[in-house]
Amino acid sequence: MEGFTHQILERGGAPIHYWTGGKVDAALVVFTHGATIDHHEWDETLNLAAEKYHVLAWDVRGHGLSRPAKFTLEDALLDLLMLLDIYQSKQAILVGHSMGGNIHQEFAFRYPERVQAMVCLDCTWNFQRLTTFEKAMLSSTKQIFNLYSYENLVKQSLDVTVTSPAGREVLEKAMRVQSKEEYVQIMMDLALCLHEEPDYQFSKPLLLLMGEKESTGNIKKAMPVWAKHEPDSRLVIIPGAKHCANLDNPDFFHRELFLFLKELTVN
Repeated sequence: MEGFTHQILERGGAPIHYWTGGKVDAALVVFTHGATIDHHEWDETLNLAAEKYHVLAWDVRGHGLSRPAKFTLEDALLDLLMLLDIYQSKQAILVGHSMGGNIHQEFAFRYPERVQAMVCLDCTWNFQRLTTFEKAMLSSTKQIFNLYSYENLVKQSLDVTVTSPAGREVLEKAMRVQSKEEYVQIMMDLALCLHEEPDYQFSKPLLLLMGEKESTGNIKKAMPVWAKHEPDSRLVIIPGAKHCANLDNPDFFHRELFLFLKELTVN
C-alpha cells in the first residue's frame, strides 16, 4: 500500500496494527477484513480509495499483526471506537467483509451517531430471526470444527471463500498465522454478533454486496431478507464470485463500492 502510514494502538493488552492514507480532509472510510484473515485482502482497494478519501484499515485483534491477542467481539468494538477517536472522526463510512461486516453492524447498533453509512460484503445479518435448524447448527459449530484437521479446515475454508489463485494465496498466508485453536475461538466468539432485533433498522445508506457463488453459512438466504428490511439499502450480486467477492471479481466490486461512496460524498 503506497503512501500509507503504519501505526500501533496498544489497548486491552493487544497491539492493534492499523494503516492510514489518502486525503486527510476527506470522508473517513474504514475497511475491516474477514475472520481469520487480515487487512491485505483490501490492498488493491485501499490504493484506489486513497485517491479520494481518508482511508483506515486495521488488523482486528487476534488477526494478522495484531497478535498475540485473543479475539473478542467486545474488545474489537472498543478497538474500533478508539481508532475513530484517534482521528477525531464524528462519523465514518464502514466497509466490512464477512466478520468485518458483523463487527460494523454491532458497532452501528451501539454507536449509531458514529456511522454515516455501511458497505457489507458477503456478510450475514446480525439481527435476523434464526430458524430452529440454524440455531442448532450454530450451537454445534465447535464440535463440527473439531472434527476437521487443521489442514482440512484451512483447505475447505479456502475452497468456499475464493476462486482467484492470487486471492487464495493472500488468504492462505493470513490464515496460516492462526492455530486451529485460535481459528475455532474466533469463529465461536463471532457468533455473539447474532441477536434478534425485529424492530431495529440501521436506516442509513447501506450497500449489500454478495458473490453469485456465495455458499458460506446462511449468507445467501439472509442478505436478500436484510435488504428488504432496510429502507435505504440495495443488494448487488457480484458475478462469478464466491465468499471473498472483492478478490474474485475486483473490477465489479470496485465499480459498485466507488459508485456508492461517490453518491454519499457528492455535494
